[in-house]
Amino acid sequence: MNEIIPAAQKYLKEKGYRKFSLKAVLFDMDGVLYDSLPNHALSWMQIMRSYGFNMTEEDVYLHEGRTGDDTINIISGREGKYIGTEERRKIYREKTEIFNTCPTALPMKGSAELLRKTTGYGLFAMLVTGSGQSTLLDSLNNDFPGIFVRERMVTSFDVKRGKPNPEPYLTALDKGGLTPDEAIVIENAPLGVEAAQAAGLFTIAVNTGPLPDSILTDAGANFLLPSIETLCDEWDHILDCLNTFRRFI
Repeated sequence: MNEIIPAAQKYLKEKGYRKFSLKAVLFDMDGVLYDSLPNHALSWMQIMRSYGFNMTEEDVYLHEGRTGDDTINIISGREGKYIGTEERRKIYREKTEIFNTCPTALPMKGSAELLRKTTGYGLFAMLVTGSGQSTLLDSLNNDFPGIFVRERMVTSFDVKRGKPNPEPYLTALDKGGLTPDEAIVIENAPLGVEAAQAAGLFTIAVNTGPLPDSILTDAGANFLLPSIETLCDEWDHILDCLNTFRRFI
């Protein structure tokens, strides 16, 4: 676990910061806080196939974090077909309806304790998700009471360009009144990692899906762990290192 120190040292050197001044942790939602990606995979594959497009489980995980519009455009576009705005809205609405019939997605193991530890350090948590699924957003206060407030949430409704564009994380920095050295990101998706990196943020990737680790590290993750439970177990050590570590100039 001491690998966190060279990862932090490299980040600080590249960005020109002397130290971290942590105030917040920016959390992705699907696959980080909730075990919801199997439901997304099922609903995306079902609706896209009903419209004649082939979408695989790997596609869902690779494109996690994009807006619904972008996902539909990419999957249809690779087959040389154009879908108009109204039809894209219809497809996404039907995808949402299928998603809402799936079994309730439970919190990821370790996520609630991870959030409690985060606030226990005096840090605030922010949500940065490409999702607009009301069923999951409404669950946050029930599953993680007192952690998230709407003013510090960024969803698909708050941005024009989804991940991997940095807009979601730049919007979070703006909403939180933060500079990049004052926050770190927890992500599970390659596009989310790319977005966080483009926003200049130190990014911990947690591989909670079927993709190989190399996809997350190639996307630019500063540090990689195999599960949210592992992250929770090591969270005190990680935050202690980041809060006390200073780059020697």
